[in-house]
Amino acid sequence: MLIGVIFTAWYNARGPDTIDRMIGTPPVTIGHVSTDLDNQDIALREPVTDPAGRRALLGAHRPPDEWQALLTRHEAAAVGRITLTVVLTGNRSSLRIVEIKPRIKVREKLSDGAFLAVSREGVAETVAVKADLDEPAPRFVTADNPRVRYFSAKQIDLKEDERVTLEMSITAKKAYYEFDLVATVLAGEQSEQIVITAPGGSPFRVTGEARTYRSFYTASQQGAWAPMPRGQVCQEFPKAGSC
Repeated sequence: MLIGVIFTAWYNARGPDTIDRMIGTPPVTIGHVSTDLDNQDIALREPVTDPAGRRALLGAHRPPDEWQALLTRHEAAAVGRITLTVVLTGNRSSLRIVEIKPRIKVREKLSDGAFLAVSREGVAETVAVKADLDEPAPRFVTADNPRVRYFSAKQIDLKEDERVTLEMSITAKKAYYEFDLVATVLAGEQSEQIVITAPGGSPFRVTGEARTYRSFYTASQQGAWAPMPRGQVCQEFPKAGSC
């Protein structure tokens, strides 16, 4: 009986967290990750020339999987800025998220294969924290205090089943980047790192705006894309060919 009392006291105090660690349960669960590309210009690494790709790009009634395959095949990247929404749920009686930072996996020249321009009407740019990948060591800051690392001044405490939603803006001007996010989580006396990727395990992508592109498109009324009129091309990109 005494052993049972001791075990019950231990389990109530520390047992659930210890068992979670023993079976490999991470300290936080990544419940949701999304990227807002609906109101964001997109650049492709190479022009779309194959028939299947042209059909997915220009077709008004394309299946969603064809469009996603086109974006993946041409390494589509948000231009200038990408907004990420991440929902994390605690799996310990108490834990602290002490840091989240971008981890650059690929840095290459700007994407200039194709430019897909969206309408600017009704675009909202309100985000909680932001990071610039062009910086030597990218860190999240706030618009109100851009010189201070966000997680040096504020850390996130979670209890089991509590959730936190993070909205993060990642910017780039000088290059094309593929990156993920690394969260450092302190649970008890142990520190663990959680890697956050785009849905499906692919990296997030963002690229600076090129001076010109090899092809230009604009969003059409039918939900597809159409070649951008030459006048608009020359107005937005004076260095484009034949302007």
